Amino acid sequence: MRSILAVDDSASMRKMVSFTLTGAGYHVVEAVDGQDAWEKAQTHSIDLVLTDQNMPNLDGLGLTRKLREHPKFKTIPILILTTESSDQMKQLGRAAGATGWMVKPFDPGRLIEVIQKVIR
Repeated sequence: MRSILAVDDSASMRKMVSFTLTGAGYHVVEAVDGQDAWEKAQTHSIDLVLTDQNMPNLDGLGLTRKLREHPKFKTIPILILTTESSDQMKQLGRAAGATGWMVKPFDPGRLIEVIQKVIR
């Protein structure tokens, strides 16, 4: 079973994402911010990271950069799911190493479709 690290400081958003992903057959590890996600990524086998951008402690771009610096996470897909939709933010995401960018609110079917495309 593929494992996804879902990172969002909003409990309701984590629950919606988790519900969508578990319904599609994925195991979900939840994290409350980038720092929590970084710690959980060290102790769990993760196949994909789905992260919010705007969070306390460590934001989505910071988490992406930190993960990409580590050999273990060089090739793992990282999707940023956020309310941020500007081209500038998307470019920053790509520069940080994000695989893709999706804007909230998300369409559950589309989210699963994108994950299936990028997950190995």
